Amino acid sequence: MSIDPLADIVTLLQPAARFSKLVECAGEWRIRREATGEPFYCAILDGACRVTFGGDQPFILEAGDFVLVPAMRDLVNESLDAPADLPDTIPAQLADGRFRAGRLDGPADLRMRIGHCSFGAPDAALLVSLLPDVVIVRGEPRLATLMQLLGEETRARRPARELVLERLLEVLLIEALRSGTETTAAPGLSRGLADERLAASLHALHARPAYPWTVADLAAEAALSRSAFFARFSRVVGLAPMEYLLAWRMALAKQLLRRRELTMDEVAERVGYGSASTFSVAFARHAGVPPARYARGG
Repeated sequence: MSIDPLADIVTLLQPAARFSKLVECAGEWRIRREATGEPFYCAILDGACRVTFGGDQPFILEAGDFVLVPAMRDLVNESLDAPADLPDTIPAQLADGRFRAGRLDGPADLRMRIGHCSFGAPDAALLVSLLPDVVIVRGEPRLATLMQLLGEETRARRPARELVLERLLEVLLIEALRSGTETTAAPGLSRGLADERLAASLHALHARPAYPWTVADLAAEAALSRSAFFARFSRVVGLAPMEYLLAWRMALAKQLLRRRELTMDEVAERVGYGSASTFSVAFARHAGVPPARYARGG
């Protein structure tokens, strides 16, 4: 793996593009969607709107803004002048991949490109929990360009389409996560990487997952005392250091087992275990099935 924890997480999540669409809006409108738990992202091309996720405080999105929600919660997206008693709007399909909400005639007040994807990783819930609930990026038009490329590739059905979609989506997600100007304050990997001391330990851990790390070793990487590091890591990342290390090693192990390219001893060595037997015990305790059965898909 790389030494970039964000890139590692996104790659292991195995993102796959499901669909994207262009939505135009005019007049008063309110679009409501129930939580799906799947990744959702949106780029505002023109105009402005108000968005609320899961009953949190609403925020305004304007042209050039991009929002990423790794696990979709209840969504309300509405015009800035939408009255409280306005009924929900059902967008009308104008063409393949193009929809209109609110007033159907005249120029659009808002244009936004919306995308949905899925994560194929068996540990997706754990990995997503390390990411912010909501990421907002302002003034980065290249994210809208990436979304347009994703939409074009989805519809074109050219050779190597799935590989291109996977790579484009990985770039889009990484770019959004590293460029986010506003995120939720929930514990997670992004908050850990924003902490200069903890970032040093996280980068070291991801660079050498097989190393026999201890809390003292990781604390030394962060230039903190053992107790101060343990408390800070647990509070900011949301997992104790050894819990994070175990979760990361098991996520790597699952990827290696699915590939079926290495022996059990080689997989064990790659993720920091001295023998296949000790690895098997740890993996079965974590995943609920022995690694050999997991590798067979059983």
